[in-house]
Amino acid sequence: MSRLENLLGAQALAVTDRLLTADGDGESSLSASERAALVTLYTYPDHLVSWLGGVLGLTSSGITRLVDRLETAGWVTRTTGSDARCRRVGLTPAGRSRAHAALHARNAAMAELLGPLSEPDRRELERLFELLVGNLAETRLPALQVCRLCDRSVCNAGANKCPLAHTVTTEDDDD
Repeated sequence: MSRLENLLGAQALAVTDRLLTADGDGESSLSASERAALVTLYTYPDHLVSWLGGVLGLTSSGITRLVDRLETAGWVTRTTGSDARCRRVGLTPAGRSRAHAALHARNAAMAELLGPLSEPDRRELERLFELLVGNLAETRLPALQVCRLCDRSVCNAGANKCPLAHTVTTEDDDD
């Protein structure tokens, strides 16, 4: 292992630890899967429960239990369907608020971690991460899994585009 790999591993662990504890609204702590579900549905509203399970990497029973918890908390609603996999799930106003708070807390945690960097260092790191992130997935579902906690409005601001935009095809069916 090189020093670069070791430093990247330490940084990745620190980032993960901060992201897992960043809730932002002072309410009860969200699990990683709850946070990812809320943020994903904030960006991609009203999708099938099975689609959400695929993005989060959960089994059918796992996503059903997660959506049950989110529904009990008042953060999502489900449509009726022929079975649990055919039901759509969407955020309630409280769920949108909770997702927004999770994104805000994530952004604050990242800003704190990047605080020591100068503006030229930040631009160079952004350039390097665009290269690294762009190679994390070749198809849509793995790209959505990588970006399940991303603030899409920031990544696509101005002339920027998501480094994983190459995974979107005209045949993509998000359901």
